[in-house]
Amino acid sequence: MTAPAAPAVRPVPYDPELVDGLAAFLDLVEIVPLRADTILRNRAHFATIIPPIAAQAEGRAVTFEDRTIPGPDGAPAVDITIVRPAAPRAEPAPAVLSIHGGGMVLGTRFFGTGELIDLAERHGIVGIAVEYRLAPEHPGPAQAEDCYAALVWMAGHAEELGIDPDRIVASGQSAGGGLSAAVALMTRDRGGPRLAGQLLGCPMLDDRNETVSSRQYDGIGAWDRHNNDTAWTAIAGHDRFTDRVSPYTAPARADDLSGLAPAFIEVGAAETFRDEAVDYARRIQATGGQAELHVWAGGYHGFAGFSPEAVVSVAAEAAKDSWLRRVLRLDG
Repeated sequence: MTAPAAPAVRPVPYDPELVDGLAAFLDLVEIVPLRADTILRNRAHFATIIPPIAAQAEGRAVTFEDRTIPGPDGAPAVDITIVRPAAPRAEPAPAVLSIHGGGMVLGTRFFGTGELIDLAERHGIVGIAVEYRLAPEHPGPAQAEDCYAALVWMAGHAEELGIDPDRIVASGQSAGGGLSAAVALMTRDRGGPRLAGQLLGCPMLDDRNETVSSRQYDGIGAWDRHNNDTAWTAIAGHDRFTDRVSPYTAPARADDLSGLAPAFIEVGAAETFRDEAVDYARRIQATGGQAELHVWAGGYHGFAGFSPEAVVSVAAEAAKDSWLRRVLRLDG
């Protein structure tokens, strides 16, 4: 007698208000499927999508400055962009370290500067966007090491930057969310600068790519199972799926999630990273840590950015803003 066939893995349907935004996202970002031999082609295309910082900041009440800062020991220097509110503050400002997405194989720091401009205007936040090294040329955890070096520099130059070193949040979407988690682990383990919080948007946390949600979005969606496999193989190489993968490369590999900065973890219910994000939040909470988790019904990967008028996107942005106000002790 044969065992019954396993039920088909059906994807969670998208919120109808998000469907057009998802189609626009896919048309914009992917020229060919992301595979080992197309990473460079996709990277070149990806770099053309976001306008330069001067165009982003035109007409906005902000200033910006590019700098080059020391990288990790024995590694190249790191380029950053500092975004400040145009009106000077009398007191030290809250700050955000912005880490861009792109699967750690694509993208530039200017993917995150639009959000920093908004935060500077709305809340007087000083932001730093970091240009980390990409895989496969630089395997993990090179990406997290660059981001951690930026955090150390940021805290060490707090007076010059006009920021409060006790009110720094590490923030990112997708790969940037995973790297923000890695930075939180690093600064805990190394006794580095104290983070006020870690904002993990649809975070890329686990090289194993074995969850139910990763199988539900196999060949569909804004960042599907195959794209994820391509990126993680580029990042972890032959170490992938083994115990040699560092938690600073894939934070889900960390055995101990205690003592971390308060986390805000959000993810769409209709995307590859849903289950690993939920599990990461659960594991933080199991240690007695703070992890505010939002799983947005019908949300695709990064939905709020491409479907901003949808009801669920408005709710997601309000939840994130509420958390930032609390952890950064913002007025108003």
